Formats: sequence, structure tokens, C-alpha cells
Amino acid sequence: MQLQRGLRLLGLRAYADPVAANGAPAVGRVLRPRAPLVGSRPRPGLRLRLAPRPWPLRWAAAPAASPDRPLASARTMEHPGAVTDVPQINLERSEGNEWLSKDQIKKRKKKHKDYQPNYFLSIPITNKEVTRGIKILQNAIIQQDKRMSKAMTNDGSFHVTLLVMQLLNDDDINIGIDALLELKPCIEEILQGKYLTLPFQGIDTFENQVGFVKLAEGDHMNPLLEIAEAAKRTFQEKGILAGESRSFKPHLTFMKLSKAPWLRKKGVKKIDPKLYEKFISHRFGEEMVHRIDLCSMAKKKQLNGYYHCESSIVIGKRPIGIRDLINEALHQERMGLKAKVKQIKELLFKPETQAKIRRELFEGRSIHHSDQGKDVDFSDTLT
Repeated sequence: MQLQRGLRLLGLRAYADPVAANGAPAVGRVLRPRAPLVGSRPRPGLRLRLAPRPWPLRWAAAPAASPDRPLASARTMEHPGAVTDVPQINLERSEGNEWLSKDQIKKRKKKHKDYQPNYFLSIPITNKEVTRGIKILQNAIIQQDKRMSKAMTNDGSFHVTLLVMQLLNDDDINIGIDALLELKPCIEEILQGKYLTLPFQGIDTFENQVGFVKLAEGDHMNPLLEIAEAAKRTFQEKGILAGESRSFKPHLTFMKLSKAPWLRKKGVKKIDPKLYEKFISHRFGEEMVHRIDLCSMAKKKQLNGYYHCESSIVIGKRPIGIRDLINEALHQERMGLKAKVKQIKELLFKPETQAKIRRELFEGRSIHHSDQGKDVDFSDTLT
């Protein structure tokens, strides 16, 4: 009777007579035979998940239900209580495995999809002749279309981007600073004591959305490309997501429409070449590369309009003035403070330091509860 009742609970459409014939006495009302199952496929929806057992389960093939051969009873199974819905269980497992593999692929793709550069290596433009020439170009464009004034790059921000990267936190920034310092000997080896001078001539755009001054062709191109490749390799070896999918094309941006999105509503969807046609072959001057900065795209700019700078390296030779001495002193001071902060963080992460902090805090609480009138001094916790 218990076996018959168990079969009814599982929803198996079995005849009562064959069950009774196997030794289960029919007591009470007699079950009426239902329509037999057609085909060899088990009843859909019947799934029983078994708890893991120390021995492997073996499944007995269940004969298909038919008018002349009813569904097998529990005695045809090698393990009591097992369910013969093997194809559906295996299918579910295979689907699960496929889903996991797809999920891993999605995570890997998402890591690169979420790659949004927020830092870059900058070669600042400091030559007054170059900056003055670009200002004349910008003013000439604004005189033809005053709406373009909001799309112009500030003269304090003029630079050549050497590499873009993603630095998400202070630890990433410190790694980036270390990579920049390691890059200096590589650059010195590439230059071999020579100067790197960048001549600017002519105008071009990126899809008529970004206007830039072109870098003229010459012997300076090869060492500049080598430096850019060395920078990319150095930062990537540190585990930093760096670089772009497109090839490196050095340029000096002077305007971009993305600075003023409302221009599209005004009908300005691209930079008209007529606005800069008079400067199409203009020579703007030369910039002698003497410094490379690690700059933030998002942090507040400096008072002179230049980007927030985390660290710098000085390359090549350049006449030293008072301003250079002040900048170098500030740079050294900043690097010293960052080194001390790094040492403190490393000290705090040591297990023995954390254990000492927990011990002092616990003892402090005990003292506080035992004597509410006394203050506890933790000034010597980390000494």
C-alpha cells in the first residue's frame, strides 16, 4: 500500500493491478486504470533532485509505457527511490555547463568593454610660438562662427598624448607612477643623448569631430613611435589596461565638438574645412620634448589650465630656470610624501600590525568598561 501511494505521489501513471501483482495488496478503493503513456519519452516536468551520496548512482533504463507494457515499477531500478528521468537531467546539466562557459566569456568581454581611459601620458606644449600660432587659428575660426568658441581647447591644455590608460584607485595610480619612473631609462636609451624636437605643421580632423595640428614628417617620428611603444609595454607589464585599438597617431588637439554637445541642436554636426583652410599648411613651430606627465582626465585642472599631474619625468636637456627649479623641488617633495604614504599602508597591512591594533583596541574596551572615569591613550598603538 505504501509503495502504491508513493507512486501516486510521484505522478507516475501506472496501473493498480500490476502493482498489486508485485506483492502490494490493494486495500480500500481500487484505482482505475488511466490512459497509458504514448512513446518512449518520460513524463515532462517530472524531476527529482537527489542529495549527493557517497556512492555513484546507477540508473536502470525504464521501459517505455505502452498498452501492452505498463510503466516499470520501483523494483526495476537498481537504487530504491531513483527516478528514470535521465535524459532531462543530463540535458539540464549540459545547459548549465554551457551557461557557465558563456558567463565566463561575458565577464572577460565586460572587463575590456568597461575599459574607459581616465589617465594619459602627456607631452606638454610650452613653446610660446606654438601656443600663439594655435590661438591665432582658434580666433580665426571663432570670427567665422562664434558658436565654435565653446569647442576650443584652452591654451594651457595643449599637449600631445603619448598613451591612455585606466587607473581606478590610489593603488593603480601608484603603480602608474612606478611605471612612468621605469620608463625614463628606456626613453634615454632610445634617444641616446639626442634631443627630441616635434615640428607642427598643417591641420587635420578626426571624422570632422576633432580638429588638431599635425605633426610634420621627419626623423623625429621613429624615436617618438618607439617611446610610445615602450610606454605601452611598460604599463601593460604592470597589469594596467593601457593603449587604444587604433594605431598611435601623434597630434595636438585645438578643438573638439564634444566639448559643446548643444552644437548639434544648433545644426553644427561637423567641423567645416572652410573654417581652417587658410591654415591647412601653416607652420606653427617646434616643441623640444623635455618632460612627460602622468595626467588625469577627470580631476580638476590646475590654475594655468593644464591637467592635474600625478607625476612627471624629465628627459633630454633644457636650460634650467627658476621655475624649473621650483617645479623640480615640488616634484621631489611630492614623490617623498607618496613614498611615506606607501610605507604606512604597507605597515598597516602587515598581520602583526593588525594583530597589535586589535589587541590594543580590545584591551582599551576592557579598561573603558572597568573604569568609566578614566581615559585610555592609544597614541602608542603603532609604535
